Amino acid sequence: MKINNVVIIGAGTMGQGIAQWFAQQNIVVEMVDQNFEFAQKSLERIRESLVKLESLGKLTSAQVTEMKKNLSVKKLEHVNTKADLVVEAIIENLDVKKNLFKDLDLLMSKETILATNTSSFPVTQIASSLSADRKKNFLGLHFFNPATIMKLVEVINGMETDKNVSAFLIKWFNDKKKIACECSDSPGFIVNRVARNFYGEALRAVECYTEDKCREVDTVMKEVGGFKMGPFELMDLIGIDINFSVTESVYNSFFHEARFKPHRLQRDMVAANRLGKKTGKGFYHYES
Repeated sequence: MKINNVVIIGAGTMGQGIAQWFAQQNIVVEMVDQNFEFAQKSLERIRESLVKLESLGKLTSAQVTEMKKNLSVKKLEHVNTKADLVVEAIIENLDVKKNLFKDLDLLMSKETILATNTSSFPVTQIASSLSADRKKNFLGLHFFNPATIMKLVEVINGMETDKNVSAFLIKWFNDKKKIACECSDSPGFIVNRVARNFYGEALRAVECYTEDKCREVDTVMKEVGGFKMGPFELMDLIGIDINFSVTESVYNSFFHEARFKPHRLQRDMVAANRLGKKTGKGFYHYES
């Protein structure tokens, strides 16, 4: 097994970060999104990020030139079907993911490893759309935002995953200075399962929204708790819609255990399109 060519599906914040990280490892990366123009804009942002790293002295001009050369945007039907790895980083919707992997099963070489970056759905559920042989080469690879900086990668085996595949990837990521952690295939895995209470208790403490209340909780968590970011700052960074979707998924997967219950404030913020930094306002306001 080897990783020389990677396809990243989904050019949003997470997909963009994953694509840049692989490019920085001198891997050939093809980025795919159903909105081709959006993917091209994401590619430009990656290039700008690489240039910034060069200006900071973290990359050389030659390295940036090579990384840019290794990055491209493709339509799904035009990707290298013999790529070593495909990482899906699309919307957190089970049916959409299953349909995508059903298509990838037919499109990609039988040796290609297929991986989902899901943050909440059991890998075995997503794998149900795959052929029996493909399930052996399918697993979860959950990166964290920003993927270029955050070291942790949760590696999740489905029930049919070949353990040699996950063992290879754990070693490969560790050799690249990531911290690969094997997780059981349970809702939310490790980090998102624990994080539900980080967000949920903060939402219950605030109960009714005011920016001052959110700031007070965040300040306490940072100055007393030692966290780098408070829960409301972090939800704004991740996207309140994404955070709400993950909370709903974990809550449903645990058969409505009360400790994972979503809060109505999350729902109301999404309904008002206050999604955080990406819309200019969430629990806080941001300059455009």
